[in-house]
Amino acid sequence: MIDLDTCPCKGDTLDKLIQPAILAVLAEKPLHGYKLAERLAEMPICGGRKPDLSGIYRVLKWMEQRTLVVSSWDLSEGGPAKKSFRIAPNGQECLAHWIDTLERYRKGINGLLKTARKVIAKECSA
Repeated sequence: MIDLDTCPCKGDTLDKLIQPAILAVLAEKPLHGYKLAERLAEMPICGGRKPDLSGIYRVLKWMEQRTLVVSSWDLSEGGPAKKSFRIAPNGQECLAHWIDTLERYRKGINGLLKTARKVIAKECSA
């Protein structure tokens, strides 16, 4: 029997959407990794859960290698230096593409929902 608590139907496998989420947050203002993770946790896509910080840093490193974000060391706050990230011009362009892609996904998801609801309604009324 399938364990529905770990099934993708719970939405825990939407990690591919972390890139546009990071770009959208960094488009607002530069942040260091921990603050970025806090801000991502506030987004509906994360369901109120803070994403794995090491995973966020891996994605940021990947995005920096592809010139979507740039980093610098923030020495202004008390305590240890923190690596701050900001969206790069390529990241702005990538985010614009993500908006188009997400709009297409939304249309596809709406169609899928309509079909799935119709099938479920038929089965429940039978």
